[in-house]
Amino acid sequence: MSDIPELSSVGVLRWIWRQLTSMRVALILLLLLGVAAIPGSIFPQRTQNPMKVQEFFTQNPGLAKWMDAIKLFDVYSSPWFSAIYLLLFISLVGCVLPRTFSHLKAVGAQPPLTPKFLDRMEFYATVNGNPAVALDKSEKWLKKNRFRIRREENSISAEKGYLRETGNLLFHLSLLLILVAVGVGSLFGSKGEAILNVGERFINTPTSYDTLSFGKFQSEGSLIPFSLKVTDFVATYDPATNAPTDYKLTVSASNPIGSKEETKIIKVNSPLTYASTKIYLQANGYSPVVAIHDKSGKLVFEGPVAFLPQDANLTSLGAIKVPDMSPQIGFVATFVPTAARDSKRGAFSAYPEALDPRLLVSVWAGNLGLDSGIPQSVYRIDTSKMTRIGLKSLGLNQTYNFGEGTITFEGVKSWVNLQIVDDPGKMYALLGAILAVLGLLISLFTRQRRIWIKIGDTVEIAGLAKNGMTGLKEEIDQLSKELKG
Repeated sequence: MSDIPELSSVGVLRWIWRQLTSMRVALILLLLLGVAAIPGSIFPQRTQNPMKVQEFFTQNPGLAKWMDAIKLFDVYSSPWFSAIYLLLFISLVGCVLPRTFSHLKAVGAQPPLTPKFLDRMEFYATVNGNPAVALDKSEKWLKKNRFRIRREENSISAEKGYLRETGNLLFHLSLLLILVAVGVGSLFGSKGEAILNVGERFINTPTSYDTLSFGKFQSEGSLIPFSLKVTDFVATYDPATNAPTDYKLTVSASNPIGSKEETKIIKVNSPLTYASTKIYLQANGYSPVVAIHDKSGKLVFEGPVAFLPQDANLTSLGAIKVPDMSPQIGFVATFVPTAARDSKRGAFSAYPEALDPRLLVSVWAGNLGLDSGIPQSVYRIDTSKMTRIGLKSLGLNQTYNFGEGTITFEGVKSWVNLQIVDDPGKMYALLGAILAVLGLLISLFTRQRRIWIKIGDTVEIAGLAKNGMTGLKEEIDQLSKELKG
């Protein structure tokens, strides 16, 4: 037995390339990419919610340290996710592009020659027609039914449904376009959020955002210069179901900053757009306006405080922190736009609009923990080192004296959460998705078949359905009737 020669380094690289660019490996990598994205939807991500990540570390320090080591809090920028993404891209390029070039070369090619033995084909029939005119009649019928024809002296080879391969390639090329668009968006884009009360102004600088993340090649200087002021927000609800029917945000915007301001309307599905930057209306809620005085009567805090909605009727929770008082004071509060109460639920909101607003405050004194160096949520207070010193339900313009000072519920303002997204690859991703669906439909519903006609003592007809779709037998029967006639 002769020895099998060893592969050279070039041979090994060629083998690896063939494996990587096979459709089987591409499908495996596509599946792996979907599986690798699952942790990003299960665990909080630093780029989206750093406070949740910090909370996870506080609650599970040992587990969080191990998870952080394998980048489960930074899934989409992790080396292993990037490796799968790049390998999938390379695999699709190596698999699809050669097929595309071959397909382009074959677009104008003639159908293959007529086989010698037609009776071995899937569909076969003989016709007792006139051989002298059979080819002319067949050619006329085939052209009428949009077949490509190759006519020889005693035979015709016809093909139909060549668009099936075109649709298949269009689908895979569209996947490449989507991958490129997503990559461009993640490398050159940015995404941030800002909560604004009615009357507040936003300037598109990093310090104005509540959360902001940049792509790898994006920087603070690449933000589009614009500013806007929230002038009005109107939420309309169905009185019968309490369901929202419309949200309308009115802003005064200028682009560039300092230019003449223009009134713009932003709705849920109608963002404000500047180049590739879109400003979306994402959420809304209420900000109770409070004034807090210390024991001497000095005003230590006054203004609106954003509360987070907890249900469809905008029952909202929030926290008011006053570190400048001695001792430090914190208010754990609930805001109900339209106050109602029952024995089981306690206080709750019966309607989303602020028809009968109430502010329920639990007053705590002690150390707020703001100097610990650990990030805190502005909507929560750690009361583990504090003592509750008061509890009160306040109506509009009511004041509560909790011993260390007073709090007055002065009014209510609406707040809106704006999501500002700069995604230069988004339109290309949308185009890729549309083309992918179109290519898939073409490849699924295009019937690809071949028909051959050969004349001799009799007229022979044979056909082959390449993708197994029905209809070929009916076409051969029609052609046979045409020749018999």
